[in-house]
Amino acid sequence: MSQPYQGRHRHGAAHGRKASRSSGLTKAIRRPAVTSSLLLAVIATTAAGYQAADQRQTGAAAFTVSTEAIAQANELADAQIEDTARLAADRNETNSSIAAAQEKDRIATIAAGEAAAKARRQAAEKVARDKARKALEAKKQAILENAQKDPRAAARALLSEFGMSDSQFGCLDTLWMGESGWRYTAENSSSGAYGIAQSLPASKMASVGADYRTNPVTQIRWGLQYIKGSYGTPCGALSAWQSRSPHWY
Repeated sequence: MSQPYQGRHRHGAAHGRKASRSSGLTKAIRRPAVTSSLLLAVIATTAAGYQAADQRQTGAAAFTVSTEAIAQANELADAQIEDTARLAADRNETNSSIAAAQEKDRIATIAAGEAAAKARRQAAEKVARDKARKALEAKKQAILENAQKDPRAAARALLSEFGMSDSQFGCLDTLWMGESGWRYTAENSSSGAYGIAQSLPASKMASVGADYRTNPVTQIRWGLQYIKGSYGTPCGALSAWQSRSPHWY
């Protein structure tokens, strides 16, 4: 007696069930950020969730994925996503801290460079000022020494400073030769008049310089200033001096 034919439909049904199960597995593993090693770990640790089915038909084990295994895989995928996001945030924070520290160092380096440049500039300016001051002092000292040696030359050079022409020097020479002999230390024993111009009292010359007792230039400047204010010119002063007896101006 022939057996009823069952093979094609049974295999077809089994095949349909396998296809359905395969489709469910495919959908389950489409979650993002799950690596192959993670999925293998999930499959290995959830083997109890798989059930053998229809071994007589296939001769090998076929599996279905349990709901618990899918949920666990989803949780692990979500945890992996959270860990990845947290690690990225930590890296961004670290990078921001490093960038901030580098910017702070850069600003500090620029500030230090500017401070050093300013210090060098100030030092150079001080050197220049000291050099100029020493040069001026040396010039003044040379003028003083020259004036002490030759007060006439100093007086002649100073005429133009008071708007007087060189033609007035002859009158000035005669006037001060008669007053002091051009000696910057000359002092009248009776009146106390002092210096080349015979200032009375001597302290009047302090209006031009505190060194009036030793500096012929200070005395000459005061004398020319006095002549200009009182007589206009050295020749005018000489004329008045000669008209008086004893001589004075």
